[in-house]
Amino acid sequence: MPLSAAQPALLVLIDGTVYRGWSFGATGTTVGEVVFNTGMTGYQEVLTDPSYCGQLVTFTYPELGNTGVNPEDEESNRPQIRGAIARNICSRPSNWRSTQSLSDYLKEHNIPGIYGIDTRALTRKIRSVGAMNGAISTEILDPTELRSVVQDAPSMNGLNLVPEVTTSKTYEWSEATQGVWEFSDTTQPAGEQLTVVAIDFGIKRNILRRLASYGCRLIVVPANTPPEEILKHNPDGIFLSNGPGDPAAVKEGIATTKALLNSEKPVFGICLGHQILGLSLGAETFKLKFGHRGLNQPAGLEQRVEITSQNHGFAIDPDSLSPEVEITHLNLNDHTVAGLRHRSLPLFSVQYHPEASPGPHDADYMFEQFVQTMRDARKATTAS
Repeated sequence: MPLSAAQPALLVLIDGTVYRGWSFGATGTTVGEVVFNTGMTGYQEVLTDPSYCGQLVTFTYPELGNTGVNPEDEESNRPQIRGAIARNICSRPSNWRSTQSLSDYLKEHNIPGIYGIDTRALTRKIRSVGAMNGAISTEILDPTELRSVVQDAPSMNGLNLVPEVTTSKTYEWSEATQGVWEFSDTTQPAGEQLTVVAIDFGIKRNILRRLASYGCRLIVVPANTPPEEILKHNPDGIFLSNGPGDPAAVKEGIATTKALLNSEKPVFGICLGHQILGLSLGAETFKLKFGHRGLNQPAGLEQRVEITSQNHGFAIDPDSLSPEVEITHLNLNDHTVAGLRHRSLPLFSVQYHPEASPGPHDADYMFEQFVQTMRDARKATTAS
């Protein structure tokens, strides 16, 4: 986009740091936590991932929008970020799947963006100082005035954003109504279909696709669904989804999960679901300095390494885990907890995203592991 045709935009951080650039997407003012994503691909999946609700996402890849956007790559029904930050954008995408430019897509959904700034400098600042609130504006171009807007915004610490992204009603997932998308030749295993109740804290569509590809019938329920209502579906297993915000603030979800543990149903959690499972088992969480957001985060333990897609700003405190809970994976960059399981109950979770979209598929076996756990539990129940 020629700069002569672009509208000026301003990015101001809560500490007073100012970045001047140009507008793309919608005009106006937006406030959120400024974070960065290091992925070289998959910007549309990032934009529509509900885990990014409440955040202004800095893309470290230097050019955004080359492949446009298309309905098949959406991880939810709309962009979930509060704003986008880029070095440069492409206004004329070149891809046979593209149906719309990135800028037009954000404009349609009223999401402001800023480009033309030094995203390397911004990323280095976040890495050294930590993620912090900021604002993008095309209408408030005085840094002092815009900073006052940022100062009035709530911190991510203690913020429950799940009500903004969870489903409003229970539904059964169907590829026929949600769109077909598949990255592997996974075949549904033989045997009776398994029923999984997925608690929607901000679930990505590809999680549902992967579970469905392994032969699961999926019932998605709102985050505030009481445990007794969940159990009325007679599930073979319970899935705790990803989602945004501070996990410790999701009090209702933690209480529900804690109650469900008594059912002895297999439970599998991803990202926020991993943290909620940990909290329901008595652990504590803490805010990371700048989080893990990208497609090449190494995770593993005892010489087993998976390259994973990650997106989170909080982590479980390993010292708060009870002896009944075992750490199965660590983030190998900073050794934070990346996976856990209960030593005697069928409960396990991972901090990263085995469903990818975007990202590598090293951890897709987690879905097969969940299915096998449910089958084993069903056999044990039948035998007794």
